[in-house]
Amino acid sequence: MNLLKTMFPFWAAILANVLAQILKPFFHYLRTRDFNPHYTIACGGFPSSHTSTVTALVCAVGIVEGIHSTLFAVTMIFALIVIYDAVNVRYYAGKNIQLTKQLIADLEETFKLKLDDPIYFEKMKQVLGHRYVEALGGLLLGIAVALVMAMLNGFL
Repeated sequence: MNLLKTMFPFWAAILANVLAQILKPFFHYLRTRDFNPHYTIACGGFPSSHTSTVTALVCAVGIVEGIHSTLFAVTMIFALIVIYDAVNVRYYAGKNIQLTKQLIADLEETFKLKLDDPIYFEKMKQVLGHRYVEALGGLLLGIAVALVMAMLNGFL
């Protein structure tokens, strides 16, 4: 049996992740008319690479091992945690960073303060997580990748 077949869940997850990252600058362009290749390595954006990766993994494991297997249950729980983290914890962490930066700017402007502690100059990512529509895009991409790869490898 070849490596692609024996490692099908792994390769499906990797391909879904890479495709999601490659697609991000194009979807960003469709929304803003600004093509920025940096989005291929950025966090956040459409589609969610976190969601596409774990969804492809779950689907591939379900195809190979069956949906009643322990391994499928483990990957499903893992996927739910990752997706929840991407759309909730990480998303709101990014929102918190935006709010904090705005508060600092407002304080400086309103009270004519000059905040010079190095912590105020630390570069932080503002976009860390995903909105639900971005996670949905990743979910659909992950399912599609797993199904196409399964068909090409004779699993379906």
